[in-house]
Amino acid sequence: QRRAAERLLGRAPRGGGSLSVRLDTVDAVLRRSGVSPDGLAAAVVALTGPVPLRAETRDREERAWEEAYTPLDALDAELTPWTERIRGDGLVRRLVRTPEAAGPLVAAAVRVLRALPVSPPTSRATFAARNLSGAHALDEGTPLATLVLSGLRSLTGFPDGAGARWRREAWASAGLLMDDLSSTVLILNLRGIPPLDWMADAGEPTVLTLRSLTRHTPVAPVPTTGTVHVCENPAVLSAAADAFGPACPPLVCLQGQPSAAALTLLRGLAAQGAGLLYHGDFDWGGVRIAAGLGRSVPWRPWRYTAAHYRAATARAAEAPDLTGPPAATPWDPALAVALAECGVRVEEEAVLDDLLADLGRGAC
Repeated sequence: QRRAAERLLGRAPRGGGSLSVRLDTVDAVLRRSGVSPDGLAAAVVALTGPVPLRAETRDREERAWEEAYTPLDALDAELTPWTERIRGDGLVRRLVRTPEAAGPLVAAAVRVLRALPVSPPTSRATFAARNLSGAHALDEGTPLATLVLSGLRSLTGFPDGAGARWRREAWASAGLLMDDLSSTVLILNLRGIPPLDWMADAGEPTVLTLRSLTRHTPVAPVPTTGTVHVCENPAVLSAAADAFGPACPPLVCLQGQPSAAALTLLRGLAAQGAGLLYHGDFDWGGVRIAAGLGRSVPWRPWRYTAAHYRAATARAAEAPDLTGPPAATPWDPALAVALAECGVRVEEEAVLDDLLADLGRGAC
């Protein structure tokens, strides 16, 4: 290449690790020699064909990307923040690189998200076989699984995290399961099948698997009150079992973000007419859990309003500071305002006496 350039330009041979050629010099040589009377630009077009302008290429590519994102417009308004983020954060571009590949990927992700959440829950492979190109379309590590997981977290409000267990629970929050045994829910004094009746007679907490909830007769709401209390932390359920035993009103514990088993149980109870009363931690994570639960099942607050929060902070001697980004509290918008103003978190254990007093009145 060096020798060819030197012969073209009439330069003496040189050494060195680099070679510089001025394009105007090449243009002059081509014109003067008669090889290309119209110069270098005409020679390039004759040899390689038309050369598109970078600006035109860039504009054409951006239009192609916008077209690839068009299927996102079919999603419900609750996913608008996610679709706007996807258009701007480059996730799709990192997954598939070209707009030609992005179009089918986005369309498949939209098809999945429009079918979520799944109720009753089903295996991820079965869902993929019914709705996509095959049972392995949503396997771990595929571009489609990555994009859908991002979207369903926005759909269900599942918190940030990492690791195989976190991914399994994130999928389960939308009803897509790796299996029907790893998803569980902690309960006290719910009845409906003989093993639950036996545990309720003993007043002891028990764990239900998703398998038991989907393969047996659903548990029924208590006929006398039709109300089921729901808490976030196991300490509440354990204390209630200690205090009231078999007399305690039915209680369900989410143990944080609701599992597929918890959602299946609560949906079944609500469908049978049970009223769900919910209490959780007074912090941004807690209200996100509550808001996410509200998108899946109807519930009413159980000592979980701005008034209850302000009363609890007034009694708390030392409460830790709130952390994390704020979140909305649609069941009581004043609660989000109070959290921001007071700036402290109140865990369920700090108001345990109040919660037990309510359960005790139901136990009488």
